[in-house]
Amino acid sequence: MTGAATFSVEVAPPASGATRARLGRLELTHGVVETPQFMPVGTNATVKALHPDDVREVGASIILANTYHLYLRPGHERIERLGGLHRFMAWDGPILTDSGGFQVVSLGDLRVVDEDGVTFRSHLDGSTHRFTPELAIAVQQALGSDVAVAFDQPVYPSSPRAVVADATARTHRWAERSLAAHTREDQALFGIVQGGLEPDLRAESTRFIASLPFDGICLGGLAGDETPEQRNAALDVAVPILDADPRPRYLMGLGSPADLLDAVHRGVDLFDSVLPARVARNGQLWVPGGRLNLHNTRFLDDPEPVQADCPCLLCRTFSRAYLAHLFRAKELLAYRLATCHNLTFTLDFMLRIRSAIRSGTFPAELPNLAARAGRLSAREVAVQSA
Repeated sequence: MTGAATFSVEVAPPASGATRARLGRLELTHGVVETPQFMPVGTNATVKALHPDDVREVGASIILANTYHLYLRPGHERIERLGGLHRFMAWDGPILTDSGGFQVVSLGDLRVVDEDGVTFRSHLDGSTHRFTPELAIAVQQALGSDVAVAFDQPVYPSSPRAVVADATARTHRWAERSLAAHTREDQALFGIVQGGLEPDLRAESTRFIASLPFDGICLGGLAGDETPEQRNAALDVAVPILDADPRPRYLMGLGSPADLLDAVHRGVDLFDSVLPARVARNGQLWVPGGRLNLHNTRFLDDPEPVQADCPCLLCRTFSRAYLAHLFRAKELLAYRLATCHNLTFTLDFMLRIRSAIRSGTFPAELPNLAARAGRLSAREVAVQSA
C-alpha cells in the first residue's frame, strides 16, 4: 500500500446482519471523503456545464476524471507541465482517475487486446495508440490524481463465460503489473475485481485482488447490461469476502438513486457515474419519488420550482416554466441549472444515507429512502430519457 489513503470505518454494519451499510472516512492527499459517497464525473477535466464553484456548491467532495480521454486530449504530459490535474482544472479537492480500461475495451472494432495491452484507434481522429498497464499508471501519475486505478480488461456482464474467465485472469496479471509500475507516494492505487456475473469467477477475482497491496478495492464490470437483480447477486458474492478487509470498496459506474441505495445496503462505499448529469442535459430532473421531464408541455406554465425544498441554484432561483423554456430554446444555461439540480439531489441522497447509518436507523429507513429514490434504475432512466 502507498500510505496515500487512510480509510477508517466509523460505524460498522450492525451485528444483526440487517444491512452491510457502513459509515467511513477516507483521507486522501487533497482532502477527506465521507463514505458512502458519490463522485461526479469530470470526463475531460470538467463536470460538463459546471464551473468548479458549482461542483463544490452541489456538495461534491471528490470527482472522477477519465484517463483515456485526458491521454488523447490535451495529453497527460501537457497537463503535467501545467502543474497537474488539480491546478489545470482549478479543483483543490480529491480526484480519482479511472485507468481508461473501460473506454479502451469498449471501442469494439477500434481495438485489439493481447497479453501485453490494448492497441486502439482514437475515437477523435482515428490515430493508433497502445495502452499497457505500465502506460496507464504512468499517465495517471503524470495527472497527479489522489487515487489511480489499475489497468484491467472489463467485459460486459452478459459476455460468455469463457470470455469473462479469460478477461478476469488477464485483469489479475495486469493488476500485478500496475502495482509494480506505480511509484508515486502521494497517490493511492486501487485494484479492480472482475468476474462478470459468474459467482465462482467473481469470488475468485475478489480474493485475488484483495490479496494484493492495493489501497482500495474496485468492483468492476457491474454497471453495464446486467439487471439490478444480477448486479446485487454479484455484490452478495463479493462483499462478504471483504468483510474483514480494512479498505474502501468502490463500485464503478453506478449512479441512479435506487441502484446506489441497493449497493450501499450491500456494503459498498464509493460510486461514480455520468448518469445524473447526462439525464439532466436531456431535461430529466430527479425529484423525491421519481423524475420530471421538462420537455413535457405541462411545465411551460408551471411557476413552481422543480423541488421546493432543494437548495440548488435552479430551485432557489427559477421556475419549472423558465427551465422548460430554456430547454426549448436550447439555451446553454439549461444544462448548467439542470446538472446542478441532479447532482445536488444525488449528493443530498447520499448525505441522507450517511445520516441514517450514523444514527443506526438505516435498516428502518430503507423504505423511506427507496421511496425517495423512486426505485428508478439506471436502465429505466436511460429508456425514459430516450
